Amino acid sequence: MPVVIRTYLELPRAAAFRPAWGDFPDLRVTREAPAPPSLYRMLYRTVGDLYAWRDRWDWSDSEIAAHLARPEVSLHVARRGDDIVGFYELLRGTDGIEIAYFGLLPAFVGRGLGKHLLSLAVREAFTLGQRVWLHTCTLDHPSALPNYLARGFVPYRTETYAQQ
Repeated sequence: MPVVIRTYLELPRAAAFRPAWGDFPDLRVTREAPAPPSLYRMLYRTVGDLYAWRDRWDWSDSEIAAHLARPEVSLHVARRGDDIVGFYELLRGTDGIEIAYFGLLPAFVGRGLGKHLLSLAVREAFTLGQRVWLHTCTLDHPSALPNYLARGFVPYRTETYAQQ
């Protein structure tokens, strides 16, 4: 089994944030509330399929609906015209705001949208709390960790595990 390294990163204060804005005047991000389970499932599976996201793969519609109904969870979907580009999920907790999931649909990777969407996610997260954090791992896109570091995130913990 391959060994995976998970890295936890944080932006302890908004002043450390280094946004990267691209030229995407037609990009709009909306909070989906309530979000249909079919939309969440499509986003999670389409974005996460290449990166071994499996913890929510088999969630039922009722499990997804219950998760999204939690007041501390918010789902944000990025679109260009009629195309869904990507999404992020924020989770408000006692230790700050987690960017719990973040990603682009495969057709939109490599166009500079990732750093732009991450900048939007961080900006939104800081409206909800003083500390923003996330985690990534060596199964994620190779640009994920460099993007987080370039935005000012600082690693604070790593763990190693065997991929199942």
